[in-house]
Amino acid sequence: MLFPQAAPNDPVRAVGDVLAREDVFFKPAPWMQFAGGLDFRVNSHDQIEDSWRVDLDDRGVRRPRVSLRRLTATFTHGPFTVDAGKQFIRWGKADIINPTDRFAPRDFLTLVDAEFLAVAGVRGMAQHGADTFEAVWVPRFTPSRVPLLDQRWAVVPSDVGGVPIIDAGSDLPTGSETGLRWGHVGAGFEYSLSYFNGFNHLPNIGLAGQVGQVGQVGHVGQVSQVGQAGSPAGFALVRSYPALRTYGADAAVPTRWFTIKGEAAYFTSSTPLTDEYVIYVIQLERQTGEWVIVAGYAGEAITAHRSAFGFAPDRGMTRSIVARASYTIDPVRNLAFETAVRQNGDGFYGKVEYSQTAGQHWRATATGVAIAGHSDDFLGQYHRNSHASLALRYSF
Repeated sequence: MLFPQAAPNDPVRAVGDVLAREDVFFKPAPWMQFAGGLDFRVNSHDQIEDSWRVDLDDRGVRRPRVSLRRLTATFTHGPFTVDAGKQFIRWGKADIINPTDRFAPRDFLTLVDAEFLAVAGVRGMAQHGADTFEAVWVPRFTPSRVPLLDQRWAVVPSDVGGVPIIDAGSDLPTGSETGLRWGHVGAGFEYSLSYFNGFNHLPNIGLAGQVGQVGQVGHVGQVSQVGQAGSPAGFALVRSYPALRTYGADAAVPTRWFTIKGEAAYFTSSTPLTDEYVIYVIQLERQTGEWVIVAGYAGEAITAHRSAFGFAPDRGMTRSIVARASYTIDPVRNLAFETAVRQNGDGFYGKVEYSQTAGQHWRATATGVAIAGHSDDFLGQYHRNSHASLALRYSF
C-alpha cells in the first residue's frame, strides 16, 4: 500500500503485508464435515504481534502472527443443521452495510479493507417448508480489532496540543451472546426477523485517567514510560464494549427492473453513556449483461444520545448514498467500483479495483482509494489516507 501523504501521527507512506492461508475440509460421513483454516502473517508496519504462538481467539490489539482462522464441525440430519466451533456467522441481505449482522466482528487496522473475524460458538438451523429458523450461542465475546493509535487509521484530535494519547487496553465483557433469526421465502419475495442479545463488538472509548509521564502507544494493557520527570502528562484511553440488544428485519423483493433490498435494526443498551439508535439501508440491485450494480441510502435515527466518543464505522457510514458496481470484462479480468458520499457533502470515499488472473494460480489486483472531506466528518477525517495498492495472490 502506497500513501502519497503522511499522517500527523504516522509518517510511514509504504506498507507491505504478506498472508499465507491454508483451508482444509474433511467429510468422513455424509452427515458430518469438518473445516479448518490457519493464517500466517508478516507486516512491515508493526501491525503483527511478535509472539509465535498460535492464536485461537482473535482478541489481541494487533493481528496474530499465526492464528487459527476457523475450526468448525458441521452435523446435518434431515432439516436440521448444527455448526459448532470457530466459524463465520453472517446475517442480513444488504450489500454494503448490514445493521443486523451482529455476530460479525471485523479487523479495522486498515479501515477500508476490513476482514471479518470468526467467533466461537454453536449455531443451529432448522428448515420447515419456506421457513428457516436459526439460533446462535456464543460463550466468549470477540471484539472488532480497531486502528492502532500510532498509525494513520486512528485519527488523533488536533486539540490535544501534542499531549501523548496512550492505549490503556480493553475492558472485555465476560458474558455470553445469543441470537435468533427467522426467515421466510415467499412467491417473489423473502424476508427475515432477527434478535440479538450480547455486546457491541465496536467499543466505547473512555478516559482512564492521566499518566504522570509520557508513554508510548504499546500493546493492549501496556504503557512504556519513557519520559523524564516533569514531562507533560498523557491521556490513557480504554476501550469498553457495551451491552447490546438489537431487533432487526431485512427483506428482498425482485421486480422486473431491479431487486429492492432493505435492512434495519434497532440498537438498545443498558450500559450508561451508550447511544440508542436505528440504522437502516434501502438499496436497488440490477444485473444487466456483465454488470452488477447496487445503489442505495444508509440512514440513522438516534433515539437516545448518551455517548461522548466511540469507534463505530457502521454508524459513520450512515447518512450516506452508497453504491457498488462490478463488471466482468472476460473470464480472466474484472473491474469493480465502490463509493459512499455523505448526504451533506462533508465526506467522500471512492474505490476502484482491477483484477486479472494469469494461468491457474496467479491473480494480480490493483486498487485505488480516494478519501476526501471535512476533518470533523467520519469519512472526511481520513482525507490524508487516499492510497494505491497492488496485491499478488498465488492459489494452490
